[in-house]
Amino acid sequence: MDFKLSPDEISFARGVRAFLEEEAQHPDAHDFMDPDRDCHSQLANSPERRAFCRRMAKRGYLGMSWPKSYGGQEIPGIYEYLLNEELALRGAPLIGKGVGCIGKTIIRHGSEEMKRQFLPMILDAETEFALGYSEPGAGSDLASLKLRAEPDGDGWVLNGQKVWTTSANFAEWYWVAARTDPDAPKHKGISVFLLPMNTPGLTVRKIDTLGHHLTNEVFFDNVRVGPGALVGELNKGWTYVCEALDFERFTFYTVNPLLQKFERALEALRGRTRNGHPLSEDIGVRRAVGKLAAEIETAKMLQRRVVDSAAKGGVPAIEAAMYKVFATRLQQVVTDFVLDHLGPTGLLRKGAPGAVDGGVWEHFYQTTPLDTIGGGTSEVQKNIIARRHLGLPLA
Repeated sequence: MDFKLSPDEISFARGVRAFLEEEAQHPDAHDFMDPDRDCHSQLANSPERRAFCRRMAKRGYLGMSWPKSYGGQEIPGIYEYLLNEELALRGAPLIGKGVGCIGKTIIRHGSEEMKRQFLPMILDAETEFALGYSEPGAGSDLASLKLRAEPDGDGWVLNGQKVWTTSANFAEWYWVAARTDPDAPKHKGISVFLLPMNTPGLTVRKIDTLGHHLTNEVFFDNVRVGPGALVGELNKGWTYVCEALDFERFTFYTVNPLLQKFERALEALRGRTRNGHPLSEDIGVRRAVGKLAAEIETAKMLQRRVVDSAAKGGVPAIEAAMYKVFATRLQQVVTDFVLDHLGPTGLLRKGAPGAVDGGVWEHFYQTTPLDTIGGGTSEVQKNIIARRHLGLPLA
């Protein structure tokens, strides 16, 4: 795999950096550019962040790899990767679920009416989506979902519950997996629906989690949708869910923040002493730093395999699973390493007197576990690798 950037790709990345330099002068830049915000920095969950996304759309940065017939530019996925890496470095909203998950799935499987309705809105950054997958009894084992969609005239009535639905508190549309054939094998009786978040009978309840991350549970009480809400074919939803999750892992899990965090970790430890001696002279610390540096390089190569597969038109399911399980765990390892060597001051929160690096490492300690869950838990990723790549049987 040759991952040297072409002159055009280098020029594109420079153009993105120039755009972001301009945006950094915006009066609201402190809101839509925040590298310390972690998981929330990916979301267009405020008026300022949504306005930023619309400005990205006007620059032609959304849907670049889409077919021209649907408003895209038909350029390789490497450009979306380069865009997201630059956005992630700034802590700005990424191109997100609309372009990477929902848009590409609609292009592959949606009706012509659905394409006409949603694809222009996605390209113009005029709407936001929430993904309705997990349920109280169907998280890692997503195919066990119980949300029912029963035929009602020419439409459907949905009853049940979803949980851990990030974006449900501000999104306009809900991409929902529901069981449409309770008698079929659990992977075969699932369909996907796309419905407005303000549909009668839909109730959103907020859930606060670690690191000040906000997610939601959503209740369906006789929620009726028309026939146009069905995505693709009836009972083919498991295929669409898997594809959308694969696109999500590629879109959301950039590597630059990990590289940036490692450099920040080294900076936090420089100049610190133990028993009167610099930590940099401690053989145990030096070995640990060397091991982390090697693992950072491994993460870079795993991410580049994802990009290589996506750039060739594939759905990088196995590559994305490998990268996600490795890189999200490495985020935790780097954070733990820093806190172990900072001592008590490393545990001080943001704003506390004497906190190292503004208290960001305590914040990272809270937020890094979230990445091992979103987009499919580490256990799910290991199952994907075991089954699809290694050919191991189900337990």
